[in-house]
Order: sequence, then structure tokens, then C-alpha cells
Amino acid sequence: MTSVLYDAPGPSAKRRNIIYTVVFVVVFALAAWWLLTAMAEKNQLDGEKWSPFVADSKVWTTFLLPGLVETLKAAALSLVIALPLGAVLGIGRLSDHTWISAPVGVVVEFFRAIPVLIMMVFASQLFIQFTSMDSEVRPLWSVVTGLVLYNASVIAEIVRSGIQSLPTGQTDAAKAIGMRKGQMMVFVLVPQAVTAMLPALVSQLVVIVKDTALGGALLGFNELLSQVRTITANYGSNTIAALTVVAILFIVVNFALTSFASWLERRLRRAKKSGGAKVDLNAIEAGGGGVST
Repeated sequence: MTSVLYDAPGPSAKRRNIIYTVVFVVVFALAAWWLLTAMAEKNQLDGEKWSPFVADSKVWTTFLLPGLVETLKAAALSLVIALPLGAVLGIGRLSDHTWISAPVGVVVEFFRAIPVLIMMVFASQLFIQFTSMDSEVRPLWSVVTGLVLYNASVIAEIVRSGIQSLPTGQTDAAKAIGMRKGQMMVFVLVPQAVTAMLPALVSQLVVIVKDTALGGALLGFNELLSQVRTITANYGSNTIAALTVVAILFIVVNFALTSFASWLERRLRRAKKSGGAKVDLNAIEAGGGGVST
């Protein structure tokens, strides 16, 4: 049986895949055994280093959960601002007018080229020099500013490539019924490109969540990872335990995001198969445009 993407493995390929799987499991088990042995030799598996995360609820209510809330807050604000801004920039790069597409392209490439940490630090200095922003909220908005500038430019490229990946027949059909460029983008191209763009957009959201940790490293933003220092200072030298718990929390959050995105993508694909978007020609001719399902 043959797939569009690859040939189904034959008997020899299946045997090789089984061998590769067994080898990987063995190597992984040996690596895990070596790691646990090394940690035990350094007393990193002692109960007192891990007990605060099980027996003391204050670790969670005072440090971990507030840090997680700050991380999610920064990520949510960044996404809410960066997503529409990136969509506008991505559509702007596809404009037929050079005076629009050229400057937008310069902006996108400029902010994609600068490390996000530099933009966070630069934003913090701007807020210090030119605003009277409270020092307690300044780290949050410095982090959000850096994340928005960088991720909006990346999302712009995702939107541009997603729209350009559509068959040219979609554009030709929209032009054939008299749609203007803006109507064609809003009612034909962008809705169909959403499904194709969704995996990349979710991957970028995961990047946003992880990049909030940069603000904790230099700007004093009380996100999740920065709580490791506070926990270690209050509960002794249990840095490995604290980092492990924080890593698990990041994994849980990002796994939830990717799982939700996979469910949403399947739902969108089923909806696309069961019924498509129908253009309301009367509404378009009236100047407003319209789509019904």
C-alpha cells in the first residue's frame, strides 16, 4: 500500500524499524540509569530535596503557581497582540503595491534578525527612560514587547507562506467572480490557509511560552523558571529538584497547547470536508462582502 508521502514499509524495513526501536529503548534506559546513578552519588535523590514539592503546599502557592500564572499571562498578552499584528504584516508583504510590501518586508526582516532577548532589554530601557511605568509591571511589559516584535514578524512569514501555499486556482476563481484583492484575502485565501498555518502557529506559541524565561534571567520578571532561585534560597540546595519540577510544568503546558491545536486542526479539516465557505455575491456587490456556510 502506498501513501501520498511515502511507500509503506516492506518486511525488511519493518525488521529494521523494530531493531532501531529496540536499540533506542536500550540506549535511553542506559542513559536514564547513568543519570539516576550520578544523581544518587551526589545526594540529589535524597528525600529532603524533593519533599518540599510534595509535603509543603507553600512551594506551590507562593512560588510555582504564581510563576506559572505570570508565564501564561506574558504568553497570552504576547499572542493576543502578535497574532493580529503578524497577520496584517503577512498580508502586507503580499500586497501588489511596492510602497506597502517593501517597508513591511524591511520591518519583518529587521525584527526577525534581532535576538528576542535584546529586544526585551531594549524595551526595558525605553520604558525606564521615557515612561513613568511602575517598576513592578515594567518587566512584564518589557518581556511582552520583545516577544510581540519578534513573534509578529515570524507569524507574518507563517501567514505569507500559508497563503502562498494555496492552489492558484483559488485566486483565479476569486478574481473570476469579480472579487477585489482585499475581499479575496478575507473571504477566500485566509480562511483556507488557517488550517495549513495552524501547526506552525502553535509551534510559535510554544516558543513564546518558553521565551518568557528570558525575562526572568535578566529583567527580574517573576516567571516560572525564575522561581527556581527563590525556591533554592528558601529550601536549601535542591536546584536539580526545582529545575525538574519546573521542566515538568513547562512540558505539561506545552503538551496541552499542542494537543488542543491537534484537536482544533482535526475539527477544522472535518468542517472543511463537510461543507465549504460560500461567498455571498450580493453582499460583495453591495461593497461589504460576505461568506455563509
